[in-house]
Amino acid sequence: MPAQGTIRTGIGGWTFEPWEGTFYPGDLPKKRQLEFASRQLATIEVNGTYYRSQTPETFAKWASEAPDGFVFSLKAPRFSTNRKLLGEGADSVERFVASGIAELGEKLGPILWQFMPTKRFDPDDFGAFLALLPAKAGGIALRHAVEVRHESFLDPSFVALAREHRVAIVHAEHETYPEISDVTADFVYSRLQRGRDEEPEAYAPEVLDTWAQRFRTWAAGGRPDDLPLVAPDEPAPKSPRDVFAYVIHEGKLRAPQGAMGLAKRLAAAE
Repeated sequence: MPAQGTIRTGIGGWTFEPWEGTFYPGDLPKKRQLEFASRQLATIEVNGTYYRSQTPETFAKWASEAPDGFVFSLKAPRFSTNRKLLGEGADSVERFVASGIAELGEKLGPILWQFMPTKRFDPDDFGAFLALLPAKAGGIALRHAVEVRHESFLDPSFVALAREHRVAIVHAEHETYPEISDVTADFVYSRLQRGRDEEPEAYAPEVLDTWAQRFRTWAAGGRPDDLPLVAPDEPAPKSPRDVFAYVIHEGKLRAPQGAMGLAKRLAAAE
């Protein structure tokens, strides 16, 4: 058993015009942006899959342009999560899983299921939804993460439900969404959403130092003692786990520098 899991830091998507000349070389063709980004970062969260279906050929192309060891996380379609009764979304979940995501092979990372800020916690319906999430796609084991954004999810029974299904609750560092750092799966999925364009690395250096230490703690099987828990009396087993951390949303202009800054700090501690 390794002393700690693998920590990957990255960004959301790779197509963003302001990154041209600030992250991407000014003369880099757009068609080579994924090739470039995947060699500077360890992971990218794909947002396009949330809005529209992709083809097996597209997933295979992405995989061919990224190096070994790189991982894509995929945001699942909004049609699966933006509905009154989540338990009735089986067809949508199945279509997404069968759309060709297995073409990513070893580069397929967690699937992110994101919910509207107005979606409240209903234990029975949310449990029915988690039961729909398949364990495999094309023979490849799947890891699922849920990002909930309503305060009603600050409920120990939600943590227990996610743990029962081995689904990670996204740790969301956000101005208004609930922050839940309880570990409920064999990996951690963190989204840092308070960056600033004015900061060269999206966050102040000392803040990145703190986050790097938190990620190391999670990866080693512990829990950061300065992040909020919903179910503190039900700690997760202490076991090494992978960590996926994304600098995303606010401070997007400097998100690549933030993710790379975190990677440098993590590498320096090895």
